[in-house]
Amino acid sequence: SGFSMDECIKIPDDFKGYPISQFCIPKHYEDDLECVIIPKGFVLDRTERLARDIFQNIDLTKPTAALCVLKGGYQFFNDLIHFLKQLNANTNRSCQLSIDFIRLKSYSDDQSTGTVRVIGGDDLSNLRGKNVLIVEDMIDTGRTMTKLLSVLEQYKPHTVNVASLLVKRTSRSVGYRPDYIGFEVPDHFLIGYALDYNEYFRDLNHIAILSSKAKEKYSSANI
Repeated sequence: SGFSMDECIKIPDDFKGYPISQFCIPKHYEDDLECVIIPKGFVLDRTERLARDIFQNIDLTKPTAALCVLKGGYQFFNDLIHFLKQLNANTNRSCQLSIDFIRLKSYSDDQSTGTVRVIGGDDLSNLRGKNVLIVEDMIDTGRTMTKLLSVLEQYKPHTVNVASLLVKRTSRSVGYRPDYIGFEVPDHFLIGYALDYNEYFRDLNHIAILSSKAKEKYSSANI
């Protein structure tokens, strides 16, 4: 089973990844990774295509506010905005783009009733009447994003679209799918390209699978 495409690139569950020895990996992480699952170059190529798709679909009569969901989304956001700015500069279409950074805090006694609070960022009432593009690193269960979308609705944006670099195939999913998806990935613990495990591994260029030994080594109890 190879990669399949419909709305995104699907990486199959049985995909073995690429050997760590074939990439430049920081020495301090060499023993912590099972394999590289998405090399950085592949991420960038896919991000460039997502930028083109977003750009072609955007309503140019309204300004667009791009919201980066921190912390994990910053690398993907940075690269996506870079490609959008290139399209702005080099095509005869152009979209007026503002950027902002938000963090989400989930509060829940149990998984289903939790609420999401948006921390940081400008006053969300600035989003009224704009196209809002939310940029996220990964959709896991989809719960947080569905709650964020209901929070944003109150501010009456013109349109809201979500671009996520990764969507995890997991039985825990509530069924939510973002508008733009880079890769659909197996239910492994992925790190690198700004994805972290207890704040480690954000400095790894490639997206890799964390080894089970490393989970123990970097668990909050042991660091």
